[in-house]
Amino acid sequence: MNFNNKNVLITGASRGIGKATALAFAEKGARVGINYKNNTAEAQRTLSQLLGEGHRLFQKDISKKENCQMLISEFVHHYGQLDVLVNNAGISIFHEIDSVAFEHWTHAWEETFKTNLFAAANLSFWGAKAMMQTGGGRIVNVSSRGAFRGEPTKPAYGSSKAALNAMSQSLAKKLAPHNIYVGVVAPGFTETEMAAETLTPREKENLLRESPFQRMAQPEEVAHAILFLASKGAEYVSGTIIDVNGASYLRS
Repeated sequence: MNFNNKNVLITGASRGIGKATALAFAEKGARVGINYKNNTAEAQRTLSQLLGEGHRLFQKDISKKENCQMLISEFVHHYGQLDVLVNNAGISIFHEIDSVAFEHWTHAWEETFKTNLFAAANLSFWGAKAMMQTGGGRIVNVSSRGAFRGEPTKPAYGSSKAALNAMSQSLAKKLAPHNIYVGVVAPGFTETEMAAETLTPREKENLLRESPFQRMAQPEEVAHAILFLASKGAEYVSGTIIDVNGASYLRS
């Protein structure tokens, strides 16, 4: 896969899957725009690790819809065009229906959808508009196996990712005539900083038992799937959802 002279924007790219994806694109010759919300030190560390030149930080809270247009506009103003948009940013809030107050319940749904679905939809809107002006591009959305198996402790998360899948496939149909190809990567639990911070030892032990590999995914493995969907020659897999969960959840 060669991304020489391609301009790639990745949301939530200061760490985890986003960081691994930024590193992978840079290694293949792309100029990478790293979007992040507020962890400037982490974002700068990621930026310093990217191979090549021309990479840049874009600090924007994409849960605010006006920032989505601003992000795409600033990216295109700086690079000239947008070739690949990776909607990776996401949040997860525990809100078990049998134990939380209604205020927490509604807060979890609203905040989760703002970032996991609405931001991806808004960025896809403005990103697609930009791509139409330059002959096409790629949009890759990062979903989750939770979209298929259910998330009883955080149903808004699973629901937002299921909606992201449906949106992606709808856009794949609509944008194909514009040479814009849309794909989805649906990881299982991935060994990121966020997982290390939130998983208890018992939860991690249970997760490891779910996969015949008896391990969590590495961020680089998810990044590899993202790069495939964004690569030249993968056009006819537009609308595809690639599972990266180590056979921990198999769907028909």
